[in-house]
Amino acid sequence: MKIARPGDVLISVRAPVGSVNIANDMSCIGRGLAALRPNNSLDVLWLFYYLRLHEDQISALGKGSTFSAITKTDLDSIFIPLPSLSEQKRILARINDLFSRIREAKRLRQEAQQEAERLWQSVLADTFPKPGTKLPEGWQWLRLDECITTIESGKRPKGGVRKLKIEKGIFSIGGEHLTWDGGFDFSRPRLIPEEYYYSIKKGKIKPHDILIVKDGATTGKTAYVSENFPFQDACVNEHVFIIRAKKDLILPKYLFLFLLSSFGKKQILSTFHGAAQGGINSQFVKRVFIPVTSLANQKNIVSYLESTKEKIIALKNSQEEVDFEINMLEKIILEKAFRGEL
Repeated sequence: MKIARPGDVLISVRAPVGSVNIANDMSCIGRGLAALRPNNSLDVLWLFYYLRLHEDQISALGKGSTFSAITKTDLDSIFIPLPSLSEQKRILARINDLFSRIREAKRLRQEAQQEAERLWQSVLADTFPKPGTKLPEGWQWLRLDECITTIESGKRPKGGVRKLKIEKGIFSIGGEHLTWDGGFDFSRPRLIPEEYYYSIKKGKIKPHDILIVKDGATTGKTAYVSENFPFQDACVNEHVFIIRAKKDLILPKYLFLFLLSSFGKKQILSTFHGAAQGGINSQFVKRVFIPVTSLANQKNIVSYLESTKEKIIALKNSQEEVDFEINMLEKIILEKAFRGEL
C-alpha cells in the first residue's frame, strides 16, 4: 500500500500523465499516482511548480499501447535546477505574489464576463413589456399555445448515446449544448446512428425552431435554430422541447427572444414541478403569456436586439481573449523563475 503524507507532491503516472497536486492529508494512493517527498534541500512548492511547468514534457515520456504511463526511472531522469533553499524561498515568494495578482485579475475578468451576460438580460427586460402590465395600443397578450403550431420532444436509442461510441452519425442536442445567449456549444457532440434518426417521427430540428430544456438543472434554457445552423440533419433528445411559431402571427426570432428574457424564463419556471431533477411538461405553453404586436414592430424589435447583442458578444469575446493572455502569464512567470530571472 502506498501512502502519501501531507506536503507530498502527487504526480499522475498513468494517463493523463504529468498532472500534479500537493497532498493535504495522509492518504492511500493508487497505481496511477506517485508521491514525491522533497528532502531538506528542496522546497515542496519549488518541486511542484517545476513539474507543473514541464507537465507536457513529462507527459511525452509516457509509453504503453493500452494507456500511457511513466515509470520511476522516468521520474528519476528529470533534472531540477536547485539554488540554495533561501534563494528558492525568495523566488517562491515572488511567484506567489505575482500569482495572487493574476488570481485577482481573473476574478475581475470573470465578473466582467458575467456583467456582459447581465447586460444582455437587462436589454431584453428593457425591450419587452413585463407580464401583467398594460400594453401599448395595438399589442395583445396571447398564451404561448396560441402562438405556436407545434410542441414536441425527441428521444434517444435505448441505453442512451454515450454507450454507442460512434464517430459518424446525427447530432443529438441536449440541454448541455445550449449556451447563455441562446446559441449552441458543439464542442462535445452526442451522436445517434443515421438509421435511428430516419426512423423517428418527432424531435427533428428545422430552421427557426425554438428549443427549450424541459427538465434538470437547466430547465427553461432556450436556444434558436438559425438558417446558419451548421448541421443539415439534427434532433433533440428527450430532455428538450421543440416549439414552432405561427409565422403569420409572430416571428420565430421575436418569440425566442422573449422566451430568452427573464420575463419569459420566469413564466416557464413557474410551471416547474418535482424535486431537483423535476421539470416542465408540454402544458406549460398554456401558462406562459407573450406580448404580441404587429409583424412590422416585431421585425424592428428583433433588428434592434440582434444589433445590440453583436456588440455585447464582441465585448465578451475581447474579455475572453484577455483571459487567455492572463492564463499564459502563469507559464511565463514560471519560465522566468526557473531561469533565475525573478
